[in-house]
Amino acid sequence: MAPISVPVPENPAAVLIGQMEVEFAKCECCGLTEECTAAYIEGIRRRFDGKWICGLCSEAVQDEILKSDELITTEEAIAKHMSFCKKFASAVGPPPDPTPHLITAMRQILRRSLDSPRALRSRLTTPTTAAADQIRRRALA
Repeated sequence: MAPISVPVPENPAAVLIGQMEVEFAKCECCGLTEECTAAYIEGIRRRFDGKWICGLCSEAVQDEILKSDELITTEEAIAKHMSFCKKFASAVGPPPDPTPHLITAMRQILRRSLDSPRALRSRLTTPTTAAADQIRRRALA
């Protein structure tokens, strides 16, 4: 019996890297953007009639199929879910800008760390650090 030979690519690492390259895909229901491999995107599109649907919307589409009193196709379930997403987005409006919230949260963290008694005890106060503390407090006020 002759040994079976499997063709090995010249550079197996290049093949693996090619399979792992990611792309951005935007959900056609909710608008969420995810990083996915091309193979995964292709598989999702095959499953959902050519549409890219994120994992959360995919579950919602499956729920639409299961909760329906009559038998509906995947395409009909997608249409129902897309309609729901559009109604929700129009009722809520565009998502708020997260930047002010992040700035406020960072300001609170910085204030807590500056006002912490442990932080004050753990370092020596020199004229340089005292001046720096005053500048920080003025910037946060």
